[in-house]
Amino acid sequence: MDLPLEKGLTFGIQTRIMTPDDARDAVALAERSGYVSISVGDHLAYAVPILDPLIQLATVAALTRSVTVMPAVYLLPLRHPGPVAKQVATLDHMSGGRLIFGVGVGGEFASDFEVAGVPIKERGARLSEAIEVLRKLWTGDKVSHQGRFYAFKDIQMLPAPVQPGGPPIWCGGRSDAALRRIAELADGWISYVVTADTYRAGLEKIAAFAAQAGRRPTRFGTSHLLFVRFGKTREEALEEAAKHLSIRYAMDFRKPAERYCALGRPEDVAEAVRKFHDAGVRRLVLDMIGRPEERPGQFQRFAEEVKPLLAGLG
Repeated sequence: MDLPLEKGLTFGIQTRIMTPDDARDAVALAERSGYVSISVGDHLAYAVPILDPLIQLATVAALTRSVTVMPAVYLLPLRHPGPVAKQVATLDHMSGGRLIFGVGVGGEFASDFEVAGVPIKERGARLSEAIEVLRKLWTGDKVSHQGRFYAFKDIQMLPAPVQPGGPPIWCGGRSDAALRRIAELADGWISYVVTADTYRAGLEKIAAFAAQAGRRPTRFGTSHLLFVRFGKTREEALEEAAKHLSIRYAMDFRKPAERYCALGRPEDVAEAVRKFHDAGVRRLVLDMIGRPEERPGQFQRFAEEVKPLLAGLG
């Protein structure tokens, strides 16, 4: 089975919204430069300061009538899906239906699970069940659920989201278990730290798992979170990317940066983007690596110097 992919290629930005001015600046940048979505990450206890993603995105949503908001990704297993269903439905209203709900299991930071009181080994099963709970509550009907982790009877949550049945859910993950979950439950895949070849193979597995489950989606979103760092040379860009990512992830990130980042001149970055488009990516979420004050200029440079090199893909 072939997955029903979108045509062309669109771009979003991954950033951090730490102040109201950050939100205004991000919206202005996206609208000025043709970025179609704004994404933020999610952690409870992290190596660097980070705020709640849904509140960040609500601030963004209030400032734009055109840009989509999308957590990339929200660590759903850390929370009970009942309150999350209400929060996400609210954000769908505040955004005018311009919300994609990106979710994932997390696990890179055990501290997230410790502070939430959630066993880290349960994260995959919790995510799968939580997605089922969200789908039920977002119908606006009176619904019940009896599962391994969550149970309720005859609950009606109103108002329902703006988007019928709720916002599309795009799932992260790289393992076969994650790809099967995506095939059976999600509306799209948002990948992270994979190569273009790995992405292509992952889509093939998702298609096969969906066929096994008897599922034939009419639309399927494909996205990848790509680290980008410009430099006069690839080596110069790699040094900067490795330095900043090592701080962010509290580990030596040089080898992953070399493998997973788009590095160097605009032509080099464009070539990396082409490979992901060829592999099936239709929404590329850009994470510009560097100091906070550098990032807006890097996003602008991508729009002005890289996007024109990719005009045939849009």
